Amino acid sequence: MTLDQLIAQARAALTEAITVRQREQDALVALRSDPGLTEAAVTERVTARDAADAEVTTRQTALDELLAEQAREEEIAQLSARITPAANPAPAYDRVGRVGTEERTYRPDLDRRGADFQADVLGAFVGDYEAAGRLARHMSEERVERGNKIRQQTRAVGTGAFAGLVIPQYLTDMYAPLARTNRPFADACRPRRLPAQGMTVEIARVTTGTSVDNQSAENAAVAEQDIDDTTLSIPVRTAAGQQTASRQSVERGAGVEDVILDDLFRAYGSRLDTTMLNAATVGLSNVATPVAYTDASPTVAELYPKIIEGLAGMEASLLDQASGDNLAIMHSRRWYWMQNAMGTSYPLITQPGIVAQTLGTNYAETYGRGVRGILPNGTPVIVDNNIATNLGAGTNEDEVYLVDRQECHLWEDPDAPMYIRAEQPKAGQLGIQLVVYGYYAFTFQRQPHARKLAGTGLITPAFTGV
Repeated sequence: MTLDQLIAQARAALTEAITVRQREQDALVALRSDPGLTEAAVTERVTARDAADAEVTTRQTALDELLAEQAREEEIAQLSARITPAANPAPAYDRVGRVGTEERTYRPDLDRRGADFQADVLGAFVGDYEAAGRLARHMSEERVERGNKIRQQTRAVGTGAFAGLVIPQYLTDMYAPLARTNRPFADACRPRRLPAQGMTVEIARVTTGTSVDNQSAENAAVAEQDIDDTTLSIPVRTAAGQQTASRQSVERGAGVEDVILDDLFRAYGSRLDTTMLNAATVGLSNVATPVAYTDASPTVAELYPKIIEGLAGMEASLLDQASGDNLAIMHSRRWYWMQNAMGTSYPLITQPGIVAQTLGTNYAETYGRGVRGILPNGTPVIVDNNIATNLGAGTNEDEVYLVDRQECHLWEDPDAPMYIRAEQPKAGQLGIQLVVYGYYAFTFQRQPHARKLAGTGLITPAFTGV
């Protein structure tokens, strides 16, 4: 690896470290607005933020050292050129070792339609060692330039002797992907590693607890109650999708396979998320205890007390198992309707970090990038358009969910979703089959607690002025 490549790698690592540090800082700010926060929770979050800070410093130091080394190499090269004795003439141009930027293997100015790349893919498949070498060099360049972003894209297994390839970025940058709901709620849940084997996740739930009472008299029997538990069996689900592409489109097109796989990956995320929200019996909509909001002329001022009622019921269910890490999950139309509200009445109690006489704070984050805003009592809001909008008698209602984030459990394989690239099954039709799949499990029932606001007060919102 050249010095320039090491510098590019160090820059990418620094950028990632800065992103992690900013995420920890945002989490700390959000925690400090929590009315139920404890000193231990703040200390833990500050420690995580400081660790991320230290990582940024480490990465910056490593990059500075490489840049200094590069600058010194250039100085030495210039000095060497100045003091070369006349009796020892400078070596010929093609015999001088130089440190600089090496051109990419596949370039838009020389191969605009990706013909060279496609030809090398075919050549490597039939055993052309030079073509395979160029592809290997291209993959090394991609790992330096794009880092972990290509991790998912290199999992394909074909019938040839090499793994899946990353299409040169310039061939796919301009395509317009299909907009999808993706997985905002799933990304906000408590992540867990899916067990390596089995099609169920088993959790023991204590259903009958012990008993403690005041002793009636000295030497009298003390209270006793046998503890008992039941098993909560959570099914492991398989989300999968496939696409058969013609060999012509893959071999003669530019970036077709990459575009298909990108869409399949995002479709996978949307299906997982919508299942968690809407699945019969076990989805959040079906396990949450309803809090009715019925109103022919709904207003945000009337909706907010219902949110507080839902949070109160949620905490009453969890008792000492409540973490205080609460979330409100709502459709984007509901969030913008709340932002549209104007009025002269405001909550009498404001919270740390929430400006007085407001109905919360909007973080202006884009869809699917985490917490969208904060409600007046400090509850973070996740916007998720996998929430149904055709509920109720008029098929025009949505729902608002209130959960403790620490009791929303999602098990996933750390490498999911995976994909398979199979050429033999469709060889007779000159087709290439692309399959994306992944295993996951989820539950909100380890400690049943979730609440949902539902009713005619959540019909299609009307965006009107004062």
